Parts: sequence; structure tokens; C-alpha cells
Amino acid sequence: MSPPVQAAYSYCETVTGQQARNFAYGIRLLPLEKRQAMSALYAFSRRVDDIGDGELDPETKRIRLESTRELLERIRKDAVDEDDTDPVAVALADAASRFPLPLGGLDELIDGVLMDVRGATYETWDDLTSYCRCVAGAIGRLSLGVFGTAPGARGAERAAEYADTLGLALQLTNILRDVREDAGNGRTYLPAEDLAAFGCSAGFHRTTPPPGSDFAGLIHFEVRRARALFAEGYRLLPMLDRRSGACVAAMAGIYRRLLDRIERDPEAVLRGRVSLPGHEKAYVAVRGLSGLDARHISRLTARGRA
Repeated sequence: MSPPVQAAYSYCETVTGQQARNFAYGIRLLPLEKRQAMSALYAFSRRVDDIGDGELDPETKRIRLESTRELLERIRKDAVDEDDTDPVAVALADAASRFPLPLGGLDELIDGVLMDVRGATYETWDDLTSYCRCVAGAIGRLSLGVFGTAPGARGAERAAEYADTLGLALQLTNILRDVREDAGNGRTYLPAEDLAAFGCSAGFHRTTPPPGSDFAGLIHFEVRRARALFAEGYRLLPMLDRRSGACVAAMAGIYRRLLDRIERDPEAVLRGRVSLPGHEKAYVAVRGLSGLDARHISRLTARGRA
């Protein structure tokens, strides 16, 4: 690997370590080449998200997102030189040359963030699913391009489907964790029909639930939905090699534990961001590396229960 490409990857790994601690816990379990590729994917995705979440006016955001799409097209056409001044472009271009990355997934991410810029809201779960597939399911499929499937893995033809579903599970967990923060930014992601059913249509602008609402009921309903997505997406684990499976198990395991905390104390998401302490994340990572989760899912799948 040339020094400019190595430097580009180092930059992406720094961005990942500083801004995506849950993600970083998982990818540190990967061998170097896969870890670098995942960092490049994250750094590009972070750039897209930061444009959408920034303070610029909507039209400027739209222009910058389309400029990012043009950069993606340059990467797709192998038109990024090693000495390009954009380290994220250099790293992602190199990763795309080493792994079969479905780069169209990053176009989907840009489409999803454009939905945020336009202030999209979601009436039904099906509506929200379309958004989640753009911003998270696509990342699951891109990650699978790095991981690959283990030789002879049973059911590998459905691996992309499971990776997509696992991305949805992670995104719904994020949405539950961030309801107060998103409300402060003028965004509501949970389906309007769910909010109405539980008396929460007034939104989440305070540290207490909307008066007269069944806020706990809403959270428990969405937690069950997320758990079902995790159960389906976890079918991916036995299809991966040991270290890729450990990476996925660690990231998913951290988010499943976040769900546990949210379920135990639903109003915690209104008081601040729910998170796990470092020692608990480390335990989840060790559990993933041991292969316990993958073996458990394999047994359940063999019995027709997963």
C-alpha cells in the first residue's frame, strides 16, 4: 500500500474512532484490510450525515449533498488519484478496488439524508422503513461487501437481505435513543400512526412524556418491533467468517443492550442519550469474538426458530 493511501486510511480510522464509538468497537475485531475499508465507508457516510445535520440552509445542504454524489461517481469511475487532496475519497476508492462494494448504497444514503433536509415525516411503518433502508439498510449491504460470506455458507443468497434488516434494527434503536434530540432539531421519525395510537402526537420536546400519553406503551411497542428485526437480521451471523461475525455481533449486541436499557426505563430517552459504559461494550465485543452469538443463531436456525 502506498504512503498516500495509507495516510488516507489513517485519517478515516481517526474519524471513526473519534465519532463512532459503538461502530469502532465492532470493527476493531476485523483484520487490518477489512477494518480500513469499513473506516473508509464510515468516514464517507459521516460526511454525508454531517451535511444533513449541519447549520446550513436547506438549499446549500442539497447542493453539497449532490456534490458528494459527484465525488461518489468519480470513485465509481476509478477517477480518484492516490495523491488526491481528499483522504476520504482516496481511501474509499482503494477500498472499492479491493472489495465488491455496492456503491449504489451510498447513493441511497444521500437520498435518505435529502429526505431529512426536506423535512420528511412518516405516516406509517412502511414509510419509515423506506427511509431506514436508505440510511442504514444500505450500510448493512455495503458492510457485507467488505465481510463477504464464508465459503459454503448455507443460505448465503439471502445474506444481503439479512444485512439490510440488521441495518433497520440498528436504525430503529437509534431513533428510539434520540427522540428528544431529534425533536429539538425539528425532526420526528416514529410513524405518525404510532404516535397517535399512544397519545404522543404532541411530540417530545420536554423531559417528561406528553400529558395523557402512554409513552411507555409506545416505546415498548417499538422495542418489540426492533427486537423482531434483530432476530431476523441475526440470521446473517452464521454466514460470516469468525472475525466478520464477531464484528457484526459486537455492533448489534451493543444496540440490543441499549434496547434493554430503553425498555427498562422508557423515559430515560427524554432525559438524555442512553449509552453503555465501556466495560459493557468490551464484554459484548469479547462475546462476539468467542462466536457464542453465531453458534446460538446457528442452533436456532437449524431448529427453525430464528
